[in-house]
Amino acid sequence: MAKLTNPLTNTEVKQAKPKDKLYKLSDGGGLLLRVKPNGFKTWIFDYYKPHTKARTSIGFGSYPEVSLANARKKRDHARELIAQNIDPKEYKDDKHREQLLSASNTFKTVATDWFAIKKTTVAEVTARSLWRKFENHVFPKLGHRPIDKILAPEAIDALKPLAAKGNLETTGKIIGHLNNVMDHAVNVGILHHNPLTGIRSAFQAPKVTNMATIRPNELGKLMSDISYASIKLVTRCLLEWQLHTMTRPSESAKAQWSEIDFENQLWTIPAERMKMRLEHKVPLTPKTIEILTRLKPLSGDRKYLFPSYIDHNKHCNVESANKALGRMGYKNKLVAHGLRALASTTLNEQGHDPDVIEAALAHVDKNEVRRAYNRAEYLERRRILMCWWSQHIETAASGKTSFEDNLKHLKVV
Repeated sequence: MAKLTNPLTNTEVKQAKPKDKLYKLSDGGGLLLRVKPNGFKTWIFDYYKPHTKARTSIGFGSYPEVSLANARKKRDHARELIAQNIDPKEYKDDKHREQLLSASNTFKTVATDWFAIKKTTVAEVTARSLWRKFENHVFPKLGHRPIDKILAPEAIDALKPLAAKGNLETTGKIIGHLNNVMDHAVNVGILHHNPLTGIRSAFQAPKVTNMATIRPNELGKLMSDISYASIKLVTRCLLEWQLHTMTRPSESAKAQWSEIDFENQLWTIPAERMKMRLEHKVPLTPKTIEILTRLKPLSGDRKYLFPSYIDHNKHCNVESANKALGRMGYKNKLVAHGLRALASTTLNEQGHDPDVIEAALAHVDKNEVRRAYNRAEYLERRRILMCWWSQHIETAASGKTSFEDNLKHLKVV
């Protein structure tokens, strides 16, 4: 017959006196009060490991910080775990590790890890802007918080002040970045799920504003305005270069002579300067070669095609083309980036292959195999496309408004 153990009373626990040697008082069910010679009292739980049946023990804390009633609750929970073949000590250690991990994985820490990867896939200016948004609008309220503790209401409250100012577009971008960080945390095993997937619905959607551009039939007037504009020759060349090459403002403004291959008539823009961090080759046309010839006496002995007027060792301001268009009367009508939209609209309306147009605009195909094929296959087709576009610009500049002279080029694209 098993020996019965009388449960301890609060009085017995409180009045348990130290002895010359450590001794234990049993409360039953494996719960023991250990009394040391110095009078220090601690609770321990003796048990057999579920799988190995080896005898071991786990501490429940000291008395009186942990009362008899609380010690019993801990014992009962431990016995429930054992009944489920879970080792209470391993369970406690796992919980402790999770707490340490949670405390170390703050939102800012995880965001920093995510950003280290993200910044290699976007332009430097885009990366700086992204991180600045976090520093200004996210980190002050969420940066110190363990990422697994952040739920939708807290994230929404953090962004409400920004949305209240009417900065809905910025709010939308930050929501996207927040979800990217949360998805990263899920992918690396820090979170089990992303709790912020639906927070966009808590905010008013920003009004969509298209990039300011002009219609294809207005190209002739634009070329006339550029030719008569009171702007520096380098700025005029920059506008024409960007228009003919269909590149982004920053890509054109930072163009270097070392990137120009006259023999093969190619301009190779390195990956670090491209929006999607992929090298882009631009076939040069007779007109773009003519622009380079015109630039040679002005900047041929310098690093950049379009040097700064203040410091010739630096490139011109990436906003130079925009400012020039504004002075020419195109403010709110056409921006430098809109020149790409003008090219895209014209080429698509004239029936050119959409895939070749997208490749010429350096729009990245999400399918990696298809993208690799396109980059190799479309180069020569893009050369024909670029020549058609350059010739079309020249036709419009000469005052002709029809496309009849260019239809023969369309057939081979």
